[in-house]
Amino acid sequence: MLHTIIVEDDPMVAQINQQYFQQMEDIKVDAVFGNGQAAWDYLLANPVDLAILDVYMPGLSGTELLRMIRDRNLKCAVIMVTAASEMSVVDKALRLGVVDYLIKPFSFPRFQEAVQRCRSKMELLNSGEAVDQGMLDCLFHGEPLSPAEHTNLQKGLNQKTLSYIYSYIKEHTPERHTCESLSAASGLSKVTIRRYLNYLVETGQLLSSIDYETGGRPRVLYRLK
Repeated sequence: MLHTIIVEDDPMVAQINQQYFQQMEDIKVDAVFGNGQAAWDYLLANPVDLAILDVYMPGLSGTELLRMIRDRNLKCAVIMVTAASEMSVVDKALRLGVVDYLIKPFSFPRFQEAVQRCRSKMELLNSGEAVDQGMLDCLFHGEPLSPAEHTNLQKGLNQKTLSYIYSYIKEHTPERHTCESLSAASGLSKVTIRRYLNYLVETGQLLSSIDYETGGRPRVLYRLK
């Protein structure tokens, strides 16, 4: 579960960010703040994996908050979501280690890509294992690894099964894949399929979206990035 906060003084944009997160799996928005100081007070007392951060806010600005996060060495990834397009602001954000920088207005696919890039980097950094060049390229350049290149899979995943699921989706690209349909096609349990799909999404191989037009419970759809 990715624990997230939104720091945005525009209520409408904050709501859009929340709605985008609701369309993604294993993410919990723990709090929403309209100013940087309130967010800072929260960060000092609570662990946060990811902060969606605006630049221009009353009082403490987003770049000031970002610097405080880095100075305090808090383990919190940051994605800037802002109207600030000045190169000086972008340069400062990059120097302070933002995962991504989105200029308003932005689309859901672009927002989802930024979050998935963040999750992929977190997984690599938290793996505790030695990395190869392919993994470092993914970490520094945002280039997703193909399943065949994932030499250090997380515990419980099998390389052969991962490659099979990925290859099946690639060979049936036009289809709308779900956990249930892939389970039926492969003979694997839905629980097993879901674990591999989550892994492929987190490492940037797949994109996921929510289908609300089912007439019942919404379902998660998967496609190649």
